[in-house]
Amino acid sequence: MKAGWVGRLEEGLVATLIALMTVITFMQVVARYVFNYSFVWALELTTFLFAGLIFFGISYGVRVGAHIGVDVLIRILPRGVARAVTILATLLCIVYTVIVFVGSWQYVGKMYEIGILAQDMPIPQWIPRAVLPLGFALLFFRFCQVLVHVIRGEGWGLVADEAGDALKMLDEGDREGRL
Repeated sequence: MKAGWVGRLEEGLVATLIALMTVITFMQVVARYVFNYSFVWALELTTFLFAGLIFFGISYGVRVGAHIGVDVLIRILPRGVARAVTILATLLCIVYTVIVFVGSWQYVGKMYEIGILAQDMPIPQWIPRAVLPLGFALLFFRFCQVLVHVIRGEGWGLVADEAGDALKMLDEGDREGRL
């Protein structure tokens, strides 16, 4: 699928979150072992950043076809049936995403109402937890893209062809004399 501005934003978020986690963890290790000092907030912030990485990474994985899937059944079915099964699977993924989005929206709303602060940082708990509905909204968008892609007949959708990709790479390596 084409990246577009949402894809670039998604990639930027994932890269930024990984970079921030790395820098904060490095700073914590240096502070602890060189200066015998520890940042109280470092573990909690890294945990929040990791949660963001997970929930934005899920949709990124759908976009690039990186999620693991078992496609043995799909591969042996006739093309029309396989397409119908893929559409059904994608619709079920969309339903699941909507259910979790609604639940996470309610959860974050309750956290907002209660007003609990994070343990080690002076921010309300609902702020880092907002990654839940945001991530699932993005995942919903990605599954809708997959559904449109499959309905138009532009691809299989949910599962990448790892074996086919590996064979293509092997063949390209043979042709280029690398192997």
